[in-house]
Amino acid sequence: MTSTQTSTLSGLGPLRPTRARAADFPPVAKAYIQISQVARESGLLQRTPWFYALVGLGIALALGGAVTGFILLGDSWFQLLIAGALAIIFTQIAFLAHEAAHRVILATGPANDRLALVLAGIVGMSYSWWDSKHSRHHANPNRVGKDPDIEVDTISFLEEDAAEARGFRRLLTKRQGWLFFPLLTLEGLNLHLHSLTHLFSREPVRGRWAELSIIAARFVVILVPVFMFLPLGKAFAFLGVMFAVFGVYMGASFAPNHKGMPVIAHDAKLDFFSKQVRTSRNIRGGWWATTLMGGLNYQVEHHLFPSMSRPHLARTSEIVREFCATHNVPYTETSLVRSYAIVIEYLNRVGIAARDPFECPISAQHGRGR
Repeated sequence: MTSTQTSTLSGLGPLRPTRARAADFPPVAKAYIQISQVARESGLLQRTPWFYALVGLGIALALGGAVTGFILLGDSWFQLLIAGALAIIFTQIAFLAHEAAHRVILATGPANDRLALVLAGIVGMSYSWWDSKHSRHHANPNRVGKDPDIEVDTISFLEEDAAEARGFRRLLTKRQGWLFFPLLTLEGLNLHLHSLTHLFSREPVRGRWAELSIIAARFVVILVPVFMFLPLGKAFAFLGVMFAVFGVYMGASFAPNHKGMPVIAHDAKLDFFSKQVRTSRNIRGGWWATTLMGGLNYQVEHHLFPSMSRPHLARTSEIVREFCATHNVPYTETSLVRSYAIVIEYLNRVGIAARDPFECPISAQHGRGR
């Protein structure tokens, strides 16, 4: 069964994901073993070092072009285009860091870990912080109390969190769907803040000083030329555009994957296949979507096979889609624009919990009629 909207449970509408329990999911316990065997026999679990070498080369050339453009433009407002280009390049590097963290690129786990640490540092993020968070997400996507990606962080993804919002956050939560993309302009700064808070914490952090050194070098390499060669106003504008585009691009690439999909009760006991497929959403578009989103458009397949190379995801999606149709498991796929509409609608619905009952026109009308 292929769906172009959010998969639903218990007969609810497509934009109203429910708190799902184990009884809502049919047992498909052997599904993963069967699909893994097919993927392995088809050669879809093999690494593709040639692909990542080409991607790395492309990113290096793009970065070199951006630096050259910065030097040639000098004191010009056209530098803001270079800032946007750098943000896109850094996001593409973040996609590679994500795949290295899943041990996709190089031959061994330790080599991938070292590569991921360096690439994340170039982006300005702590690999150790992100890896711990992302690993917990993969283990329990959209599960209450276990998936850090649905924990409240300015945005509330659960109605109970929205209801507990107070002060300024409550004002944001009431209209958080409409404010989602404007807030993403600050997501880059938010990621840097979380990373530095983690690295400067008193908790033991493996590779702390290596990460801090790379991140510090990254900011020196960026900030020194920007403030040396641009007037103060243009320099701050440059950084503002770079951080804003980076935040929007990152957030817009990750948000469609799970937001608005079924939320799993904390005590539900589900098989691996069901919880990964039913909580994930793919984005249609083929090669351009894969390039734009770093392979995150095949979110279902990525969650089933986190260490699968990007070029193999499209073929694997055909196998998974056919298996889901045979076993009557909803396979969710939609367009990029439609996915954003779903996310906005979902966040606005959650945000209603932060409003006073009499803010609702219908409730207010009933109140006046009493």
